Amino acid sequence: MVTIPMLWAPIVLSTVLVFLASFLIWSVLPWHKGDYRGLPDEEAVAELLRRQDVAPGQYSIPYAGSQAAMKDPEFVKRMEQGPVGFLTLTPPRAPGMGRSLGQWAAYVLLISLFVAYLASRTLAPDADYLRVFRVAGTVAVLAYSAAVIPSGIWFGRPWGNVWKDVLDGVVYGLLTAGTFGWLWPR
Repeated sequence: MVTIPMLWAPIVLSTVLVFLASFLIWSVLPWHKGDYRGLPDEEAVAELLRRQDVAPGQYSIPYAGSQAAMKDPEFVKRMEQGPVGFLTLTPPRAPGMGRSLGQWAAYVLLISLFVAYLASRTLAPDADYLRVFRVAGTVAVLAYSAAVIPSGIWFGRPWGNVWKDVLDGVVYGLLTAGTFGWLWPR
């Protein structure tokens, strides 16, 4: 039987490889450069939000507080007129990515731990590379890719951005699969 401690090398190495791949994809390659756009008069919108003293959180426009409110003719009219959208506001902070990068690294490590757990429970110590690759890759691709699809379905995220994130997840999953296949206990 394969134990989680026996898989420390693929857990750590896959975490590092995915972290580096995400850095390359997001910071070096032009792949995601057009994912976000600025508002035509950003400062006016920012000033309006400051004047309203809007707290950090998630907002929708127009907003209906219940199913019944969604049937109200005034709400329907606001939906038809637009704009329709979702807004996420974070607390004000100085520019910097340290905390987010730390959280991302922890998330990637957690995925590698789940991959290790499932693979260790379904594969023998002498499993061949391709078998390990398939099991680890399936779990990792699902973990990195599947969660972003509902943002396109429910929250209007542009499908081009969703599919780019899904493809990123496939890359991360394949790196994880290859690492586990390569370093699987023999």
